[in-house]
Amino acid sequence: MKTYRRYAPEQSYLLPPSPREWLPSGHLVYFVIGFVDQLDIREIERQVQAKDHRGERPYSPRMMTALLLYGYAVGVYSSRRLERATVEDVAFRVLASGEQPHFTTINAFRAAHRQALANLFVQVLAACQSAGLVKLGHVAIDGTKMKANASKHKAKSYDRMVKDSERLRAEVETWLSRAEAEDAADEAEYGPYDPEEEVRLREEKLAKMAAAMEALKKETAAARARRLREQAEELRDKAELPTTSPKKQDEFRTLANKRDQQASLFDDDDLDPPSGPDRDLPRNSPPANPDGTPKPHAQRNFTDPESRIMLRDGTFLQAYNAQIAVDEASQIIVATAVSNQSPDSEYFEPMLNRVVDNCDAVPERTTADSGYFSETNVRAAEHMGTEPFIAVGKHRNDGKQVEAPALPHQHTDDRAAMRALLATPTGRAIYARRKATVEPVFGQIRSARRFQQFSFRGLFKNRCEWALVCLAHNMLKLFRAGRPVVAAG
Repeated sequence: MKTYRRYAPEQSYLLPPSPREWLPSGHLVYFVIGFVDQLDIREIERQVQAKDHRGERPYSPRMMTALLLYGYAVGVYSSRRLERATVEDVAFRVLASGEQPHFTTINAFRAAHRQALANLFVQVLAACQSAGLVKLGHVAIDGTKMKANASKHKAKSYDRMVKDSERLRAEVETWLSRAEAEDAADEAEYGPYDPEEEVRLREEKLAKMAAAMEALKKETAAARARRLREQAEELRDKAELPTTSPKKQDEFRTLANKRDQQASLFDDDDLDPPSGPDRDLPRNSPPANPDGTPKPHAQRNFTDPESRIMLRDGTFLQAYNAQIAVDEASQIIVATAVSNQSPDSEYFEPMLNRVVDNCDAVPERTTADSGYFSETNVRAAEHMGTEPFIAVGKHRNDGKQVEAPALPHQHTDDRAAMRALLATPTGRAIYARRKATVEPVFGQIRSARRFQQFSFRGLFKNRCEWALVCLAHNMLKLFRAGRPVVAAG
């Protein structure tokens, strides 16, 4: 008879085992531990040290950072799943050095330091550059509609809010009237009832509806003010043109001042203007009437007010637009962005600016699909010193273009010039690399690491999470390239 290898799950160890014996020497965990040791996390440590020194000692910031980065690299994003992994998963146990932080501690650490964690993206990118993985010969820009942590069924139009408010008020009046009109005969027949709970529920809904309507009014008023100021700047630019007559210059300046005065009527001190490094990203504003009030079809989501309904693969979903710029050499993500503007066109220039800022260099060539084409984007790329290859229509499998109708802001000459460039052998060869450069990255993020939707609500939180997702992608590329870890920054 065959004999079996010894199986004794309750056997105690004679000597304590070394964690290094639990995983093979080239495991990703050891890479992450060594990599995080070289990252500059002083921003996180300063926040930790600023807290009251009394009480229980905190976990090591490097361990917590490594735990999150490794989790994002292997597709574990939930704080509850991360906690469970430190108990059940050997790799996580080795990384955490036997510590088992509670999921609330993991979530609190990520919430308190989400901006500092997102800022590590630049350090990881610098390490990829030092390892020679970023060439900037060709950078491809693309976006994907990433589902928000909200349901599209929780979005309502302004017109629907008005109607629902009227209906709820009528129901409240009905319940109050019924309470007043109740008599002994009804109570004897149907039994006693208390309308207070029904009235309270409807009044709570009314309060939420009123708050949402007020927020929507402020948002549309702010959007109207921004548009008026943009018109004022356009008028002043026209006044400065050398071909403009003195009479027209005076007219343009007068109109510009009038637009500024109109814009000031819609200003709200409670609404802060966009600030920070993401202020150049496009923001979607609900459609407004000339008086700044919301149009009937202007929508707002009750769960995540900053998300928007977008179309992806023929399906409408509550989402954000997640953007990346990818270097062709090793599919390293060199820039990221998230906003709630569905069309891609306005992201092109901000994404190029981020590539230059992050890499301290301009890519030789930049490709993008037809959603990014505009005269402004072509001029911006040429001004920065990169050669743009932006489709003016869809491309068939045989390489021929399917012409798209020109938009009002797109000059026919610009479209013809770009079409001619992409029709050349060089243009076709360069543009053909766009799909093989950027789209596999979305596939790796969505399928291999199972990141299908954002976990948080609000633009700021989701921008930080997207930076972490892209950071983990670059870290994996660095690991699989087998290059030595180079200290970043």
